[in-house]
This record gives sequence, C-alpha cells and structure tokens, in this order.
Amino acid sequence: MEKKKVEIKAAVEPKSKVLVSVRDKDGKDNALVVAYCCNCSYAPPMVMVGIVPSRYSYHMVKENPCFVVNLVSKDQKEIYKYLGSVSGRDEDKLAKINTKDGDVVNAAILTDCPVNIECTVVDSIMTGSHEMFIGKIECVHADSDIINEKGEIDYSKIDFI
Repeated sequence: MEKKKVEIKAAVEPKSKVLVSVRDKDGKDNALVVAYCCNCSYAPPMVMVGIVPSRYSYHMVKENPCFVVNLVSKDQKEIYKYLGSVSGRDEDKLAKINTKDGDVVNAAILTDCPVNIECTVVDSIMTGSHEMFIGKIECVHADSDIINEKGEIDYSKIDFI
C-alpha cells in the first residue's frame, strides 16, 4: 500500500469521547468535552486530560486540583453535544444533567455516563495549546451491567460514540 503525507495534527484516532467534570473553589460545577485524554501510568494508575487555558473550566482545575473523566456512550450523544457547544460562563450546564458528588474527589460525577473516573491532580505540563493535567485515579465507578465476573469493566459492552 502506498503511503501519502497528510496534514500534521493530532493523529491518534479512534479514541473514546470523554466529558470532564470539575468544581471551582466556591462549589460551582461544570463539565466540558475534552479532546485530549489518555492513560499515562498503570502504577499508580493515572490519566491525563488536556484543557486549553482560555476554557471556562481551566481555572476550576487550577483552584480545585481534581477532576472526573466521564466516558460517553451513544446514549449520551445529546449530553455530549450540549456540553461541547455551551460555555459554563453563559449558563449552569449541569443543571440539566444527572450528577452526584464524587466519593473521593470534590467534583461531580455525570451519573448517566457508563464509567466515571475520579482523579486528583498530581502534576501538569504546558504542551503548547493545552495544559495537560495528570490525575491519579482515586476511584472508578461503572454501571453494573458492564462489569464482568472478575469485577472489571468490559469495555466491549459500551457502545461508544
């Protein structure tokens, strides 16, 4: 097969769509679509999310260094589109979303999402357009119907967007 050069941009696809929920120092919640999210350590388990400094949620993570990564299935397609198209500067985006407080971190869990990963920020790095927040995984929640007999998430049971 012949190879051709393509436009240079982030090229690791496909990847799951995620929503990151955060809370500011005064207790106001917000969530945003995050394009850059990945595992970055298995011992201890950590994930990394990238947030552009101009985004409304950016100051929230800086003030209250934690976040929740919420994995999104096709059932949350409308929520995903909504949270990705409206700014928390303009309205309380989570007023229309089912949430609960995290068990470990001071941020909201989007309960309609099949998997929620509570994280505490342990470090960050500016990579150009984004600040990558490295979060130690503190707690993982999953819908009971996607957990296998070993107590692990069976990702094949999630119909990702």
